[in-house]
Amino acid sequence: MITLKRTTKNKKAKLVGRGQSSGRGKTSGRGTKGQKARSGHKLRPEIRDTIKKYPKLRGRGKNINRAFRATPAVVNVGSLSGVFTKDTVVSPATLLAAGLIRRTKGVLPMVKILAAGELTVAVTIYDCSVTDAARLKIEAAGGSIK
Repeated sequence: MITLKRTTKNKKAKLVGRGQSSGRGKTSGRGTKGQKARSGHKLRPEIRDTIKKYPKLRGRGKNINRAFRATPAVVNVGSLSGVFTKDTVVSPATLLAAGLIRRTKGVLPMVKILAAGELTVAVTIYDCSVTDAARLKIEAAGGSIK
């Protein structure tokens, strides 16, 4: 007589856990009540609440008070007489070399000459914007503006 032996397990013999003590009873691993316990539950992303708390930055944002155009470097007429001699050409490049202005973001800035102080030396102003009061002081000292 030949006895046959099973090559695979008997799947029907294993009992699947049912009831509360099996580990998947009552709330089925979902804890107790609430939104997360319901079927088809969907939570809104947590980042959305954080984003909504930020102030609404419209328009130019945090740089709203920053001017659109570059402001010129300011030099007073009184500081020219202490640095330059008679008949010198004053330009943004010579002002930079004299240390009266600095580069802004690596670029030679526009220069505006104001009327504060007294000018005792006749100089020629080139490629700089000049106020009306400064123009009078430069011309009174014998200088010119080009």
